[in-house]
Amino acid sequence: MASINGNASSERKHAKSQSTFQFENTSTAIAASQMRNSLNKLADSVPDPKMRKQFETQMDAFFSLFRRYLTDKAKGTAVDWDRIQPPNPEQVIAYDDLPDSVTTEFLSKLVVLKLNGGLGTSMGCVGPKSVIEVREGQSFLDLSVRQIEYLNRKYDVNVPFVLMNSFNTDDDTQSIIKKYEGHNIEIITFNQSQFPRVYRDSLLPVPKDINAPIDSWYPPGHGDLFESLENSGVLDELLSRGKEILFVSNADNLGAVVDFKILSHMVESKSEYIMELTDKTRADVKGGTIIDYDGSVRLLEIAQVPKDHTEDFKSIKKFKYFNTNNIWINLKAMKRVVENNELQLEIIPNSKTISVGKGESDINVLQLETAVGAAIRHFKSAHGVNVPRRRFLPVKTCSDLLLVKSDLYSLSHGTLEVSPGRFGAAPLIKLGGHFKKVSDFQKRIPHMPKIVELDHLTITGNVNLGKGVVLKGTVIIVCSDGQKIDIPNGSILENVVITGNLSILEH
Repeated sequence: MASINGNASSERKHAKSQSTFQFENTSTAIAASQMRNSLNKLADSVPDPKMRKQFETQMDAFFSLFRRYLTDKAKGTAVDWDRIQPPNPEQVIAYDDLPDSVTTEFLSKLVVLKLNGGLGTSMGCVGPKSVIEVREGQSFLDLSVRQIEYLNRKYDVNVPFVLMNSFNTDDDTQSIIKKYEGHNIEIITFNQSQFPRVYRDSLLPVPKDINAPIDSWYPPGHGDLFESLENSGVLDELLSRGKEILFVSNADNLGAVVDFKILSHMVESKSEYIMELTDKTRADVKGGTIIDYDGSVRLLEIAQVPKDHTEDFKSIKKFKYFNTNNIWINLKAMKRVVENNELQLEIIPNSKTISVGKGESDINVLQLETAVGAAIRHFKSAHGVNVPRRRFLPVKTCSDLLLVKSDLYSLSHGTLEVSPGRFGAAPLIKLGGHFKKVSDFQKRIPHMPKIVELDHLTITGNVNLGKGVVLKGTVIIVCSDGQKIDIPNGSILENVVITGNLSILEH
């Protein structure tokens, strides 16, 4: 009897899991069918036949992403933590180990691409983030153009400069790049996809027709680079001109300049994909990292990590590197991977809200995104190169802006170079909420302090810095609510903590 009961119990358990599986499968099929019908209706609302064809291509790509998301959700697909290992020595090569025999002959095969889809809203700016002024009156875009123009002039080559815009940044960018006409640089632009946001509860698209409000749509992350470059015709154009290598980086990373050592290494090693990694610090624990997964190299993002392993992921000992998002890709390999539909980039679900208006609840929506770094597992001889920190100099906040505007760097042909008087890593800078917007930052710190000898700076509250201020060692300035701290012209602050309500008198 015992054995019969045992079998019955096991059968009941099996039947239950089967029914759950069937239920989820049915739910997935229904959600997919409803989405497909909604996307067809959206396409029908596009009046121009040529535009409709382009729109349908984008919606097919979105539907493929959406269906994969449903399938993964039903299966409970997640990374198996036990199969994750730190990368082995062949999967990450030290930058210093690359040959020093730098040749410029490969420049003729190179294309530089900046990911230019982001807005400057997080820093209180309107328009593309790439047009924020960062140094000596020049924007991210200005500095990038100067770098490429200098390369073209010095080595007598034509390295095309490509911008992947989004529907948020394209119009403004097209107006801005007119000022570079007459410069020794060819600028090519194309747009990444425009995907519909999805209601969290019904899993139906937010837009009802092509003219739906702009917040009904979203750009699906930089993993969309591969298909958008192909669909735009830009990939074929570059290949027809003998271009072979694409250097991709974020528009706001001022350290991502063309590197001859990595370029030469890529050609000579016949690698199809190289990811630049740099040593992780405690400030970088959320950044994606490179891993060995069953013997193959992959990118692991924090969004993919099971909650009970988040601290393991953040460990500097186990995962020493993080992805700078400076990526080198072979264009012929990219064409092959896209044409063969080989790309299965890990999906990053991103929850957002759409504001409706006063007295009404915000609408919860979902964006399905992918990352360009996740493509590493689809290319032959793909690996990471552990680069110096100077190649990762992003400006995400006004704290970063203070760093790149300061005397810590000088400007040479659009490239920031560290001051010879600086020893060790860049200082850690933390500015509080009063400095969140660029306009507030400029008002409170109209003149950059000298920080070559600074290790750590924290400023919070209503604080203003005068002209010619020198900061050394560890400086902490904390102003109480409702109070004000003015640091006068010419002040030298070294290893000090200033709190409360204070105006240092000139003397």
